[in-house]
Amino acid sequence: MFHSIEKQVSSAFRAHIQARYGVDLPIAIEQPRQSEFGEMAVPAAFQLAKLLRQSPKKIAAELVEDLGSIEGVAAMEVAGNGFINIRLRRGSYGASLLVGDDTQPAGSGEKIIVEHTNINPNKAAHIGHLRNATLGDAFVRMLRARGEQVEVQNYIDNTGVQVADVVVGFLKEGMTPAGVRALIADPAVRFDYHCWDLYARISAEYGENKELLKDRGATLHAIESGEGDVAELAHLVADAIVKAHLATMLRLDVEYDLLPRESEILHLNFWSSAFELLKERNAIYFETEGKNAGCWVMPGLSEEGKVIVRSDGTVTYVGKDIAYQLWKFGLLGKDFYYRPLQTYADGRTLWVTTDVPDTDVPDVAQPDRSGHQFGHGAQVYNVIDARQSYLQDVVVAGLRGLGYNSQADRSVHFSYEMVALSPRCCADLGIPLSEEDRKKPYVEVSGRKGLGVKADDLMDSLISKAMEEVSSRHAEAPIEEQRMVASQIAIGALRYFLLKFTRNSVIAFDLQEALSFEGETGPYVQYAAVRARNILRKLEERGETVPDFAAELNADAMARQLAAEDSWQMLLAASKADSALERAVAAGEPAHMARYAFQLAQAFNNFYHQYPVLQEQDREKKVFLLWMTDFFRRQLEKTAGILGIKIPAYM
Repeated sequence: MFHSIEKQVSSAFRAHIQARYGVDLPIAIEQPRQSEFGEMAVPAAFQLAKLLRQSPKKIAAELVEDLGSIEGVAAMEVAGNGFINIRLRRGSYGASLLVGDDTQPAGSGEKIIVEHTNINPNKAAHIGHLRNATLGDAFVRMLRARGEQVEVQNYIDNTGVQVADVVVGFLKEGMTPAGVRALIADPAVRFDYHCWDLYARISAEYGENKELLKDRGATLHAIESGEGDVAELAHLVADAIVKAHLATMLRLDVEYDLLPRESEILHLNFWSSAFELLKERNAIYFETEGKNAGCWVMPGLSEEGKVIVRSDGTVTYVGKDIAYQLWKFGLLGKDFYYRPLQTYADGRTLWVTTDVPDTDVPDVAQPDRSGHQFGHGAQVYNVIDARQSYLQDVVVAGLRGLGYNSQADRSVHFSYEMVALSPRCCADLGIPLSEEDRKKPYVEVSGRKGLGVKADDLMDSLISKAMEEVSSRHAEAPIEEQRMVASQIAIGALRYFLLKFTRNSVIAFDLQEALSFEGETGPYVQYAAVRARNILRKLEERGETVPDFAAELNADAMARQLAAEDSWQMLLAASKADSALERAVAAGEPAHMARYAFQLAQAFNNFYHQYPVLQEQDREKKVFLLWMTDFFRRQLEKTAGILGIKIPAYM
């Protein structure tokens, strides 16, 4: 579509400039500020002016005169001080869209690993976790839409201090592994919610009882050793919470390929191998004086360096992260064992790491360790919030210290800012606020303090409110169908709200704003697609069939229909999904794709109000308008799908 023409124009200019001036110049394609200037603008003359010491306008004139024809381009014009504006052949462009292209883009052929979600398995997921998972999942969908091979990992820190805190809480209550197992099995207990409250209570007690902190340290050591009742308790807690998290994320249509666990990082000696590598290549040094005496330290990140191994021999969190990052790139010389955890609806298997071969798994199902089914990525994206930027810098510094500069360059911290709540949202959800908090633009949440919104509660509230609207509009529909539609609207609203802000923006989530059918929202995008479907449905209800568009429309017919500027601009807007995707991936911003979805919905709504499609009497124009309706529908569904938003049957 539009991106294909952009590539043709860019390639033609690049080849001509190389031949004429001997300069290999990457060609940028820009959008003219006003539609009357054409469909594309090429600023190459400004880039060449510095090299050739000539005026951009003179160079632009030479390029336009000598370049020759480009397929699909009707005219090239010099504008301003040296821009080259490009006008497309409307008829041939429309005809190319009519034929369509369902081939999957080839992609780079390299594996890309995206790690996201990464919730500590100690309590229920909250709204902040939803931003991580939604961002990561949308980026994965964007990459796959470009034909990339993507492996989705969700790292499980099942031996960390947060799990230890919950175990301390259970031990303080006198709970045994058998007691916790019974609690997990009790259908009357939401175990992840129970642990949410327990974690908040024990965190508060740490401040009042310093002796309890000693229990935390002892518990953490027991968990890391992997033996005894304490370790069994930790595994019971973590495994049950992970199961709950997976169910929560599945409500958002978020799925994974692999759950790497920290317990295997420890038990399979990943860190030991990484530690030896770091020492051998002098990426860390042993400090003999000062406050870091007795520690292994990575230099260069601060005046005192970053402690990787403490003086008591325990490894810091970032040390295990370095080992994990080395494994992702296939640089560690070690691998996990794997076992299947669950099967998704489409038949894909979710695998989890283990420290022993699973003899119950047939050889044909076990991932091929020699074939590197997991890991061995060419590029790695870590979706982790901006507060972890320093630690991610340490991980990259570790790769560089080991001499892996190429992998360090391809190790990307896909950072994002926090999610808070608007005061109005707190009121909607029944969260009490002080007078001071009511005046704030947003209210921060804290899982450690037990203040916040559980992800499932938020989704339930959104679905409940959407159900009120759906029931009032479609009371005659079966109740289960209403619930499905309400769920699709609610989840679409949530995902869109979390994606429409750029990653460096703090989000103040507002339930009413998210669910609105007007403005830049998920329901607005869904409603546009539903409207397009309804036009085609009503056509068939009237006893008419959807035309064979290719048989009735050709380039000449397209040229006639697209001579009207408004029709042409609407078609251009609808055809830029691939171009929007390229720009969103290049920028690492799902927000750009969300913005395009909104603009696409706006363009269709303008089309919907301007053209009474089914009342059109002129046959050629009616067929063209029906094709435009169907084209908008397909583009809206495709774009919403990349954002992970489903289109309901009605709204």
